[in-house]
Amino acid sequence: MEEMNLYFDQVNISLWLNALAIVALLIVSAFFSGSETALTGASKAILRRMTDKGSKGANKALELKEQNEKLIGSLLLGNNLINILAAALATNFLTQYYQDGGVAIATVIMTLLILIFSEVLPKTYAITNPETAASKIAYVVNFFVILFAPIVTAIRTIVRAILWTVGIKIDPNQKVLAADEIAGTIALHHSEGSVEKDARDRLLGALDLGDRVVEEIMLHRSQIEMIDADSPPDQILSQCLNSPYTRLPVFQNDLENVIGVLHAKDLLREVDTLTRGDNPGLKNLENLDIFSIIMKPYFVPDTTTLDEQMQQFLKRKSHFAFVVDEYGTLRGLITLEDILEEIVGQIADEHDLPQEQLLHSSDGSLIVDGNMSIRDLNREKEWTLPDEEANTVAGLVIHEAQTIPTAGQVFNFNGFRYEVLSKEKNRLTQIKITKMTQ
Repeated sequence: MEEMNLYFDQVNISLWLNALAIVALLIVSAFFSGSETALTGASKAILRRMTDKGSKGANKALELKEQNEKLIGSLLLGNNLINILAAALATNFLTQYYQDGGVAIATVIMTLLILIFSEVLPKTYAITNPETAASKIAYVVNFFVILFAPIVTAIRTIVRAILWTVGIKIDPNQKVLAADEIAGTIALHHSEGSVEKDARDRLLGALDLGDRVVEEIMLHRSQIEMIDADSPPDQILSQCLNSPYTRLPVFQNDLENVIGVLHAKDLLREVDTLTRGDNPGLKNLENLDIFSIIMKPYFVPDTTTLDEQMQQFLKRKSHFAFVVDEYGTLRGLITLEDILEEIVGQIADEHDLPQEQLLHSSDGSLIVDGNMSIRDLNREKEWTLPDEEANTVAGLVIHEAQTIPTAGQVFNFNGFRYEVLSKEKNRLTQIKITKMTQ
């Protein structure tokens, strides 16, 4: 009887030791799983803000995220070691009492325990507030990263060798561009409803400045209002007063020969000087010397990015530039306001001429000005019309049609129907666009 009691005592002790060991292993496994979710899901921006406020844990978490491959490798290695060991202990113990059936029992029990307590539970907690969790466990995780470093390095070498044999090369220095990451975040929050469309457009517009060139948004030379330097002074004055623009380019002999820019305020100041004194009135206007008051023209290449051009405008304290191609031929002009409109949308004042580039038709189609940029149309309607080969809607139609269409012609491409409504010479002035149903 005493021997039997001793046997049962040993069984109970073994049972409790195995149970405690498995529980401990499950807790460690939960730590590795939660740490992986917290550190991979934590926002670098929020961690940086926490670091600036003095959080050492957030700073260590940032350092770990910079060595992402080592971090993930160490956490996966630790998690798998612990899970396998826990499953082995459970299987070994249960097979002593249930023989072959113990394997099946251990598999079911350990799968449920690991899934609930070592995977779903810790990861659910970690994902609710990843930055706080990451800052709390960063130093402990860093210990395991250092401890497992030799094994992880060996595993990484083997993995890269296997991938290399099938033609896949891994660049350890490859990083996602910050602008792309921010743009993706903005688009995600917009789709979730936390960022309004107008705010999204402004933020994405600012991010896109470095990827777009002045040629895309410049006012084409055919639309530039210019002053002939040889015109009579009274005609120059009338043109400036009747123009909606404050600054007007000045040419001499040839439209290509731009010699300066006339600011309306400089002109009025000069006129005021000439018409004061002993001979009031406009009879002294004939003495107006246009060449003495015009500003020197500023030329920029058509390949200059909008970001660079905005910086140049701010540096030069000017916001009016002529755009030329590689041969020095005048292509158009660009202002600081044009660049700002790419961020905040159309800027209009009381002197701007009304321009309606987009009209909604009763049949659900759109009547679009041919000069409307594809980018503006995409932003307005949330479409994805291609803008790689053309900047304007008219340019897109001409590119796809591979010809200059005539009024009344209809084309179908990109999932839309395009009908040319009107045309002036070779310029498509109005186009009707209808989205085709699937």
